[in-house]
Amino acid sequence: MPRKSFLEAVRDAQFEEMKRDPHVFMMGEDLTTNLFGATTGFVEAFGKERVRNTPISEAGFIGAAAGAAMVGMRPIVDVTIASFIYPAMDQLISIVSKSRYLYGGQARLPLVLRLSLFYGNSTAAQHSDRPYPMLMAVPGLKVIIPSNPLDMKGLLKSAVRDDDPVLCFEDAGLWSTKMEIPDDEDFLVPLGRATVSREGRDVTVVALAACVAQSLAAAADLAKEGVSVEVIDPRTLVPLDAETILRSVRKTGRLVVVDPAHRTCSAASEIAALVAERAFGALRAPVLRVTTPDTHIPFSPPLEARLFPSKSRIAEAIRRVVGFDLGDSRRSAGA
Repeated sequence: MPRKSFLEAVRDAQFEEMKRDPHVFMMGEDLTTNLFGATTGFVEAFGKERVRNTPISEAGFIGAAAGAAMVGMRPIVDVTIASFIYPAMDQLISIVSKSRYLYGGQARLPLVLRLSLFYGNSTAAQHSDRPYPMLMAVPGLKVIIPSNPLDMKGLLKSAVRDDDPVLCFEDAGLWSTKMEIPDDEDFLVPLGRATVSREGRDVTVVALAACVAQSLAAAADLAKEGVSVEVIDPRTLVPLDAETILRSVRKTGRLVVVDPAHRTCSAASEIAALVAERAFGALRAPVLRVTTPDTHIPFSPPLEARLFPSKSRIAEAIRRVVGFDLGDSRRSAGA
């Protein structure tokens, strides 16, 4: 199988779906200039009718995409940086998420929005947001967050074929990562199904996006200390594969959730609440979250780098939950 980068996986998924279905088309800023390398050869293959540059007006082109989806087209909208979704929140929440419900199922919205998570590279407060947690709370939207090129291709192709709106959050820190990908135009990764990236017996780590690779690195280091870590990659946040997470926690009795978004109301918070509600009896230690503090992201590289989850912070959290002993903690507290 050929080795492909994360961005090459994006390119291949879009190209194959446009080739397969004439109703699929792309729109977004700077598509024909191939600014990030995900549309190489698209204009030559499909023409400018199906590869459409848009003005810098997210509310306008996301609204237009919603209308196109409702009359039978299947748009892929490149929103570029995830923070750019904010000007289009009225269209996204009032129209895109609600129309199928409001029209009693008569309207379909097969619409994909691609949103790059640009944190960690000094793009400062207005361009570094990771807004998927707030959009997880909007009924009618599906949310995917691939952590590697293989899942990037398979999930994006499934999203394009889905009849509901799908938000695809792509961690820009993964763009250059490579792995083998099947050269198969029908290779799909189903939405709503997590994967066990590493099996273990002592603690479950549920990690998102680039934090999956960091968690796997931490798990490899801790294996040398005799700690067996199971790493779960949800891949899809809405719908969330709760059963895979719960099954792992019931086996290990411990949970660490690693999420590059802000701590309050994060995906990590939802996963922690899920486990507390449905697997509390299996827990042998408190659930810990490794997240980003509730602060805007500074431009300064040294300041920014300390905010996000890292291999060392993940390993520290794992050591805490594995070393936690209720009796010792009560004695130290004078209970």
